[in-house]
Amino acid sequence: MAIIETEASLHEAHRDNHTHRDVNGGWLRPAVFGAMDGLVSNLALMTGVAGGAVAHQTVVLTGLAGLAAGAFSMAAGEYTSVASQRELVEAELDVERRELLKHPRCEERELAELYEARGVAPALAREVARQLSKDPEQALEIHAREELGIDPGDLPSPTVAAASSFGSFALGALLPVLPYLLGATALWPAVLLALLGLFACGAVVARVTARSWWYSGLRQLALGGAAAGVTYALGSLFGAAV
Repeated sequence: MAIIETEASLHEAHRDNHTHRDVNGGWLRPAVFGAMDGLVSNLALMTGVAGGAVAHQTVVLTGLAGLAAGAFSMAAGEYTSVASQRELVEAELDVERRELLKHPRCEERELAELYEARGVAPALAREVARQLSKDPEQALEIHAREELGIDPGDLPSPTVAAASSFGSFALGALLPVLPYLLGATALWPAVLLALLGLFACGAVVARVTARSWWYSGLRQLALGGAAAGVTYALGSLFGAAV
């Protein structure tokens, strides 16, 4: 009895400790990368305009226009992309559904061959395929997973993707504009806040990577800072020429 309890305790401890990070990123990856995109693109846009020695009102207007244009563009692009992908998947599911209705035996044999290719004994593979094929919807789900690599019950929503992209991009793009909206008249507070935001986004990204938070944060800080520096230099160059 003590041995059984010990094994059960070990199993529970293994189950609790044997966890993995969300390698697909879930909601975190698109949200963080959307915010990061808004931060980098709007910071670079604003520093490029500021490099031309324009009035700070022009920089604010540029930042707000960049926020709105980028957020709507991201949302529209994400909606179209996800909707097109979903329509393609649904079309392929319809093809598979028709095949299951027209040729159930052939589809059952195909499923058995898939299991055999993975090392299951032929007789057992045929029996598993036969039992799984009794329910047409279950058979469709299994064929979709095995042949298409998708889950029919977990298709992405275009509306959710568009709203997430819009919100995360707008939030990121707002950071470099915020100091101006709060009364700043110089560029450096906007740059400082944006760089802090880039470091924070990079650190959060470390949750879905194998890197440490400080490495990921510094890497994003360096990349965003470089983009802002290049656009500021270009703005200064072309501003002087104009």
